[in-house]
Amino acid sequence: MPTAKKKSVKAAPKKVAAPSKKTDSKKSAPVKVAAKAKPEVKKASSPVTKSAKPSPKAPIAAPVAKVEPTIVRIPAASSSKKKIPAAIIPSKPSFDGLDGKIVRNILVTQPRPDNDKSPYFDIARRFKLNIDFRPFFEIQGITAKDFRRYRIQMHEHTAIIFTSRNAVDHFFRIITEMKTPISSEMKYFCTTEAIGLYLQKFIQYRKRKVFYGDGSMKDLLHLISKHKDGERYLLPCGDTPNADITNYLKAHNYEYIEALCFRNTPCEIKDIKVENYDLIVFFSPSGLEALLQNFPKFKQKNIKFGAFGTATCQAIKDQGFALHLPGPQAGLPSMSSVIEAYMKENKAK
Repeated sequence: MPTAKKKSVKAAPKKVAAPSKKTDSKKSAPVKVAAKAKPEVKKASSPVTKSAKPSPKAPIAAPVAKVEPTIVRIPAASSSKKKIPAAIIPSKPSFDGLDGKIVRNILVTQPRPDNDKSPYFDIARRFKLNIDFRPFFEIQGITAKDFRRYRIQMHEHTAIIFTSRNAVDHFFRIITEMKTPISSEMKYFCTTEAIGLYLQKFIQYRKRKVFYGDGSMKDLLHLISKHKDGERYLLPCGDTPNADITNYLKAHNYEYIEALCFRNTPCEIKDIKVENYDLIVFFSPSGLEALLQNFPKFKQKNIKFGAFGTATCQAIKDQGFALHLPGPQAGLPSMSSVIEAYMKENKAK
């Protein structure tokens, strides 16, 4: 009996006390970890629908992080863009000399449009106008030999800006004569869609490489502002390049080079009776120069002047003449639209 008690007493502490404390301390921790690990596995594996929820959250969060920098950049670019075009293009259509006097005879100093669907003809019908077309200057392309003097390396440029078909024609004429290849990765920025589509005559047209605006210089400059980093621009132009573009590129530190491709030379227009017109529209300082060369004693008197482009408008003011129809203006990207708006405003007077 005493031996049995001793054995039972000894067995009890050995089996109960020792294992219980050790096993409890050792196994309790794993049990708790396993208990936490098991629900995690069940939550992740069992509800398939719930696992689909985090997946859209991850892609949604990622784009938000990517969009934030672009949102920050756009206002910075737009604010800089508004500064120069705002000085070039009035915020609202404005005309001087809205005296209500009838304007019937208009002289446009450009060749007559080949297409009868030209907006000039529509304006003439609607307002009962007589619109004559007579170029005041002619375009003479420079030779490839003269172009080489500028030492322009085409492979150093990544983008070309075209503001007229004349620039397109003479640039590619020179490039063809020089047998200079143009990279297929070259980008093209055009003032209008018509000029952009006209490029198909010379290049393999690719939409992702050709950008065009609505005809206004403000829209073209907006397109250019989106491709500033890493771009080196080439601006084929005449002897009177567009001041809107050159001022913008200089002010915003763009890398660019002007490429003279043609010259504007005044025409002989002494047979025109300029005093018979109520409105004369100019498109280049060369046109005004032709007027003064052919009529040295010209007096503006009641004749209204319209001008398209900053350089042309400034040339008229520099000569001391009154400018009544400046273009382009806000919502009026073409000279025909400026004339139409003027006729409506003047009629209301």
